[in-house]
Amino acid sequence: QVQLVESGGGLVRAGGSLRLSCAASGSIVSIAVMGWYRQAPGKQRDLVATITSGGTTTYADSVKGRFTISRDGAKNTVHLQMNSLQPGDTAVYYCNADIVRSGSYRPYDYWGQGTQVTVSS
Repeated sequence: QVQLVESGGGLVRAGGSLRLSCAASGSIVSIAVMGWYRQAPGKQRDLVATITSGGTTTYADSVKGRFTISRDGAKNTVHLQMNSLQPGDTAVYYCNADIVRSGSYRPYDYWGQGTQVTVSS
C-alpha cells in the first residue's frame, strides 16, 4: 500500500510564509513526478507546482516568484515553500505523485488527504 501524508498547513497573515511537506511511503519502486494542487471553496482543484525526478519544475503563473517546490528523492518527499502569501492563496493543498509501486510496471496517481492553508488579510 502506498500513502502520501502532508504536513505544514495552517493560518498565516498576508505577507507571511508557510512550508508544506509531503512524504510518500509504502512499497515504492520509483516516483516520476510529485506536485502540489490546491482547491478553494467552490472552485476546481488547480495545479500549483510540480517537480520531476530530474528536478524540472513547473509553476502556476499565480505563484511564480513566490512559491518554490523541492524534492528529496532519497526520502520520497516533496516540499512547497510559500512566501509572500496572499488571501487568494487560501485553499486546501493536496500532494500528488505518480508512483510505480512494487509489483507494477507503470505509475499510478496518488493523492494526499489535503492540508488547509488560510491566509488572513
